[in-house]
Amino acid sequence: MIVAMATTVTIGEFSRLTYLSVKTLHHYHEVGLLEPASIDVGSGYRRYDLDQVGQAHLIRRLRDLNMPVAQVREVVSAPNQETSDAALKAHLTRMETELERTRDVVASLRLLLSPGPALAVDYRTVPDLPALAVSAIVSIDDIFEWSDETFGRLAMAAGRLGIEASGPAGATYAREFFEDDAGEVVAFLPVPAATGEPTGDAAVTRLELPGGRFAVTEHVGLFDDFDRTYGALGSHVARNDEGLPDPIRERYLVGSDETDHPSEHRTEICWPLRSA
Repeated sequence: MIVAMATTVTIGEFSRLTYLSVKTLHHYHEVGLLEPASIDVGSGYRRYDLDQVGQAHLIRRLRDLNMPVAQVREVVSAPNQETSDAALKAHLTRMETELERTRDVVASLRLLLSPGPALAVDYRTVPDLPALAVSAIVSIDDIFEWSDETFGRLAMAAGRLGIEASGPAGATYAREFFEDDAGEVVAFLPVPAATGEPTGDAAVTRLELPGGRFAVTEHVGLFDDFDRTYGALGSHVARNDEGLPDPIRERYLVGSDETDHPSEHRTEICWPLRSA
């Protein structure tokens, strides 16, 4: 019976076969990512099995995708193909999310380089607004996830009461939300004045959102450009009016529940003013 012997090559030859430098191969050995098939006890020279070429190619591509070494190790040392594929798919999903985010930021940067449209500001004095609401201290990093969950809870609370909203949902943002990266956010859903107390969700309360005088403008499109609209409206107020430190109010006229295209989102930003 003839037993096939593994064919090994020097680290230099393996480097040429894999497009991985000798320095990189040394590093991958040190971190336990790609170990040589054998190491000469006397000289310390490393040799690699030709069967390792495919694994080296996979490692190279995963590192080109900026996959952390620990995750690459998880892929190449997986006990079976299913586990390896699952780790790869999870990383690709994260990369696709990052790519989408990068595209949004690039689009926002292009807008920043172009002159924005003239700011249209409306002045309104609004009465107290009856609403169902959820209040919490929320960080800027968590606001989108919190909002998605919270507005769903408000809609469910309205459903349990058998009522429909009397206007677009919105939220108020305390100064600390902007100044400290976390602050009180009150998500609200306007309801008829005769609406009773909500049931079934202790976080949902019935309140009267304070009325007042506001400078109002509309933001159209991605949330990545929200700072431009905030900056323009806030600058307008600083130049022409007397603003208050009260929470800024947003009203979501067209949101993700009505369109799949973020460029079609429409949000009113209401800056509180001292009464004329």
